[in-house]
This record gives sequence, structure tokens and C-alpha cells, in this order.
Amino acid sequence: MKLHQRILVLSAALTLSLLSVAASAQDHWVGTWAASPVALVNSDGKYGVAETTYREIVHLSLGGPSARVIFTNEFGLTPLTINAAYLAVPTKGSDIDVSTAHPLTFNGRPSITIPAGALVVSDPTVLNLAPLSDVAVSFVIPAQAIQQVSQHTFADQTSYTAPGNVSGAASLSNATEITNWPFLKGIDVSADEKSAAIVAFGDSITDGSHSTPNTNRRWPNVLAQRLQTDKKTRNLAVLNEGIGGNRVLHDGTGPNALSRFDRDVLALAGVKYLVILESINDIGHAKNPVNPDDTVSAEDLIAGIAQMATRAHTHGIKVYGATLTPYVGAKYASPAGDQMRQAVNNWIRTTNVLDGFIDFEKATQDPANPSVFATANDCGDHLHPNDVGYKAMGESIDLKLFQK
Repeated sequence: MKLHQRILVLSAALTLSLLSVAASAQDHWVGTWAASPVALVNSDGKYGVAETTYREIVHLSLGGPSARVIFTNEFGLTPLTINAAYLAVPTKGSDIDVSTAHPLTFNGRPSITIPAGALVVSDPTVLNLAPLSDVAVSFVIPAQAIQQVSQHTFADQTSYTAPGNVSGAASLSNATEITNWPFLKGIDVSADEKSAAIVAFGDSITDGSHSTPNTNRRWPNVLAQRLQTDKKTRNLAVLNEGIGGNRVLHDGTGPNALSRFDRDVLALAGVKYLVILESINDIGHAKNPVNPDDTVSAEDLIAGIAQMATRAHTHGIKVYGATLTPYVGAKYASPAGDQMRQAVNNWIRTTNVLDGFIDFEKATQDPANPSVFATANDCGDHLHPNDVGYKAMGESIDLKLFQK
């Protein structure tokens, strides 16, 4: 065993020892950051052609004294090897504060091979992470055959790659900027027994499309900020499980919501609440002449959302439906589609299948013309909010929903 590998193993052993001492007070894992992976065919051979360091920057919601990282090969078609992973506090650009760099291990080892279709959770590492802070996850993908990558396509956050094994370096030489999150699925923190996670489950409007990059202005970020300012809710995390283009009933960008539900909601650590904002893409693509199978009705979408609520309730999770935001004026809008949207929203507001609702339509619409966005909230495509619109959405949520 090489010297640096021995150091990693000894560090991991010390970390596990420290964690065991603290176990009586901090024995509950809660997700603090997450992203939904989708498949990317590695057709150009970009991934795995040479040893590469990835330094991916993410923004936490809940803080904690120790953490563990989840890596994904869920859409991989071959085993994936990861080497020399670190968790650290970023400073500027691709730089990290090396005094905070903690090695990540896997059952005490510095590397792991993830089977095709699987994910892995690292060993815990002692690192005090502040709520609403950024953290850098650095890891090495050695040269290997990769047919398909598991990644979150739209990060709205700049991360970095660099040639070779430099995951523990303070600065990355010859760094390349990326705006996706390859191979990284989530981060959990240890927390007290009252801490829990809220999953924001949806499409591009939850993912944060058209929000300002590197500023964390998605509506789930706004919610996380508000939760931290209220002493009654500051023990709650927010996990963004939005995928741009996602649909409830048919595959679009990523698997349909029903098929990814177990992986992106039920499998996450410490989930107590779920907010569902899905189906505008189903409506927009309904009666697609290219693919008649895309045809859906409001009743179909309601049944799909009800199925998700039933599955979440089985696991003791409270479920809140979010009304669909206006879309008249969008490229795929239609009068029939808007009738469907309003029918789904009416059900969300009145059903007892859900535990309550959040009225995002009301928060973003033009009061004089309720089927369109208020000009101040519209990014310009009449489908997605801008930063002001996302702020209006996040601020419209009654925090008392998460005190039950």
C-alpha cells in the first residue's frame, strides 16, 4: 500500500472513531444537497479517456458536524471506478481551503468501483459544514471505458475538471469549467433527531432554469434560506430533485417522474416532506403528432400525482402539491392545454389525497390576466420564472406547512 493510501486509511479510521464517540448526539443522517441524475451517452469519448480530477461545487441547505457523499453510476452500463475523493470548503473559482480538505473513503479504502446501475455512499468524515454554505467535492476518475454517464445536466453552478490526479490540490492547474454535475448525487449531514429534509420534486421550474448562475436563486434555495431564518424550521434541509424537461407519465429529459420516484425521493436520507411541481411538460407535449403515445388528459396527470402521494404516504412523508405556474404564451401552449393545467390546479387545491398545497400559480400570475406570468416574474419565454419570479415562489410558501 502506498504512503498516501495508508494516510487515507488511518484518517478514515480516526474519523470513524470520532464519529462513534459523537453517535449518541448525532446519529441521524439527513440529506442537505441532492441532484437527480440522468443518462448521458459518452458518444464522443469525453469521459474516461484519461485520468481526470472533478471538483464539483454545490450549495448546502442544512449544516452539520460530519458528512458523507453519494456518488452515482445508476445509469452506467459498465462498472465505474472512483479514486482519491475529498470534501473541502471552496474559496474562489476552482480553489479550496486545503486546511478543510478531508479525504473520503469507502469502507476505509481510498477508492471504489461502483457496479453498473448502482450508487455508493462514502464513509462519514468529520467536517463542520455551515448551513447555506458551498462545499467542493473533488474526486478522480481514472482512465476507463465509460459508455454512459450518470449526471445532472443543468447545474446552474460552475464546477471544474483538471487532468490527472490532483483532487487534494489547493488550486487546479489547467482547469476546465463545467456546468453539470457528473457522477455526484448527494451529500448527507449528521443532525439531531428533529432534523429532516424537504424534497422539491419537479421539472425545469424546480431545477432553476433561467435563474442567474452561481447565485442560488432557484425557488428551493429561497425556501432553504427562509427556513434557516426561522428558529422553528432551521433544522430542515431542502433537496432539489428537479429535472428540466421532466414529465409525470412519459420519459422526456430523464425518466418519467413515476419511474424515478423511488430513487429521487424515497431513497433520500431523512425525508419528511415532499413538494410536487410536475406535469406542465406532459401538458405541453400532449397530442404530439410525432408520438401519439404522448397523449394525456388532466385525469391521467391527477392519477399520476396521486400515485406519488400514495407512495410517499406509505413511507410517512407529508405531501404538498404545488399549483402549475402560468404558461400561456409559451411555445408549446394551447387553449386545450391551459384548460388541463387549470383542471390539475383545481384538483391540487381541493383534494384530500394531498396534505395541503402551495399556490405557485397565484404567486407568479398577472392578476389582470391569470393565465400568463406577471411581467416582473417572467424570464421572457412565458414558461419559466426569472430570479424575481423564483423569489416570489419561494416566499409564497407558508413555513407552517413544515411544522406539522
